[in-house]
Amino acid sequence: MAGHSKWANIQHRKGAQDKKRAVLFSRLSKEITIATKMGGPDPDANPRLRLAIKNAKGSSLPKDNIKRAIDKGAGGGGDDYVDIRYEGFGPGGVGIIVEASTDNKNRAASDIRSTFSKNGGNLGETGSVSFGFDQVGEIIYPAEVGAEDDVMMAVLEAGATDMEVDGETYVIYTEREGLNEVASALDEAWPDVEATSTKLIWKPQNTVPVEGQAADTLMKLLDTLDELDDVQNVYDNSELSDEEMERLAS
Repeated sequence: MAGHSKWANIQHRKGAQDKKRAVLFSRLSKEITIATKMGGPDPDANPRLRLAIKNAKGSSLPKDNIKRAIDKGAGGGGDDYVDIRYEGFGPGGVGIIVEASTDNKNRAASDIRSTFSKNGGNLGETGSVSFGFDQVGEIIYPAEVGAEDDVMMAVLEAGATDMEVDGETYVIYTEREGLNEVASALDEAWPDVEATSTKLIWKPQNTVPVEGQAADTLMKLLDTLDELDDVQNVYDNSELSDEEMERLAS
């Protein structure tokens, strides 16, 4: 799988997991609070909250953190956030989509624009990049869920559209509108194993090979974007060879 998945593998192998985990927990809590504030504290009646809690559990966010985030949103706490999508280009012509949830649009735009410009990229107009991506559902399960043939059978029966094996995980794709239905079916198929991620993503239709200095600069750009407080998700259409991944991870 190209783009953000290979990038995640490189980050993992660089040993930056403690920092990334703290950022992830903060992001998960923020999404739970936003979802609660927008749609109420009952996950059965609030699909966005239900999905946020599912992702939080899959990423081992402590139950107390989940409860605090829900209570904060239900009590009207926290700032009023808006969801914004930014699109731009990185080194080597790589297309990048940045999803942000922010209480200050001017700050978010300034930080993201500055990060692009300082790392060999530039922001584009809305639609300048996303036309080359498809928004689809993505569900990720650890390898422990079962043998590949058995997993593929369950995935097809659940109504998913595709599956890839990425390292020690199964990456399952769904139609945009079918994400919740497929996720629920897989929950029933594998009640003892939690999905590590269930969300809508931007999946590139085609990838752009990147290597050498362009890959180094792209790594810095994606990493810096991912660390911005307002940023929730970053997607790109880069394609890194196995040799390039080994070099970057060394």
